[in-house]
Amino acid sequence: MALGSWLAPALAAASQAAGHGARFTQSVCRWPFARIPLREFFRGVADLGLTAVDLLSPDEWPVAREFGLTCSMGSGLGGTIVDGLNDPANHDAIVKGLTEGIPRAAEAGVPNVITFFGNRRGRPDGEAIANSVAALRRVAPVAERHGVTVCIELLNSKVDHKDYQGDRTPYGVAVVSQVGSSRVKLLYDIYHMQIMEGDVIRTLREHQRWIAHYHTAGVPGRHEIDDTQELYYPAIFRAIRDTGFTGHVAHEFIPTRDPLTSLREAVAMGRA
Repeated sequence: MALGSWLAPALAAASQAAGHGARFTQSVCRWPFARIPLREFFRGVADLGLTAVDLLSPDEWPVAREFGLTCSMGSGLGGTIVDGLNDPANHDAIVKGLTEGIPRAAEAGVPNVITFFGNRRGRPDGEAIANSVAALRRVAPVAERHGVTVCIELLNSKVDHKDYQGDRTPYGVAVVSQVGSSRVKLLYDIYHMQIMEGDVIRTLREHQRWIAHYHTAGVPGRHEIDDTQELYYPAIFRAIRDTGFTGHVAHEFIPTRDPLTSLREAVAMGRA
């Protein structure tokens, strides 16, 4: 697949930038590259100059360390996309999983852990927001004590996750702002929020204080962040940098060609 002319300046600059001036740190999600054996994937990621991998379970954290990598977003500790914070029936299990998992994450150098808002199932937003706030307030003191950020992911309910309640930025902001903890924030997935609401750059500028982490992918299709899709990632990356964001931007696209070549091009764009 030929690279479009719009991408050429970004890639040309990348060889000079080489990570200089970029305040955020890039990482990559494991699951879209799952057909590559784990250790081979970690070796390839490290060879690209990345230092972290997203959405690893605790048993994978020490394997990543073998290759000089950290986990930038721990997963599998509490809650699922379907059964999340919006339902009090899930709270005890989620709180237990996170309060037990957060100290493990801190010890392993994992800065963030993920959880989810859950499916709507007819529940009004106001009730769901109050439920989510109540659960997160139980977790926040543990997260603050150990210096680990709990990230709740915003997902689309139009294409990928039907009925997911946390499908808009204002909903997520309503939750984390009421929790009022520096260690409870949003995972802003650019792909998902482009599908639901668009206006990505203005949204991230207005709500950066509530965002701790980003995911990337192209729209439509969740593939490479190149000229086959509607988002212009060089401008998005500049906007993220301009906000002073210092966390991780993790690539979560599903490659349609050689996976590590696609990842290399995405990383170069993020460095430009």
